[in-house]
Amino acid sequence: SAAPRRLSGYCSWQHSTMARKTFHAGETPATQWLRAHGVAFTEHLYDYVEHGGTAASAQQLGVDEHAVIKTLVMQDERAQPLVVLMHGDKQVSTKNLARALQLRTVEPCKPEVAQRHSGYLIGGTSPFGFKRAGVPVVFEASILELPRICINGGRRGFLVGIEPRVLADVLGAKAVHCAL
Repeated sequence: SAAPRRLSGYCSWQHSTMARKTFHAGETPATQWLRAHGVAFTEHLYDYVEHGGTAASAQQLGVDEHAVIKTLVMQDERAQPLVVLMHGDKQVSTKNLARALQLRTVEPCKPEVAQRHSGYLIGGTSPFGFKRAGVPVVFEASILELPRICINGGRRGFLVGIEPRVLADVLGAKAVHCAL
């Protein structure tokens, strides 16, 4: 296992003198998916805080919350799921999202429904290695302006650092403008 480290800025590495958890997070469906698709990523562990969201992970890792991307499972008017990736410090305009996707309405899934679609626990949902195949993924277009992002690695308290272009180029996600 590598020496304990912490993040600074946009998911870059710096040594830290802080005592941290063991650094290796182990395999998840998300890391398996990333490796299978040849995506380079870094692993970032933090102490999961119930209802702490991206603010808690960003603070613990020393990362700008704007670069911590949240994975939201939503559904359309026919209860068909879709995944929305958004900056941690922004909200999703469901009205703008529905318009961009030519849908009547979009709303968040109930936690148990999101878990059933994704195969992940709430707070540990990753867009990679989703349980239900073929679920469309969209992301806020301004994410591509960042040099690097942190996104859930498939477990509570675990983010992976990747280049944002992976979302479109490898995951096949569609860029939309829906941030508030």
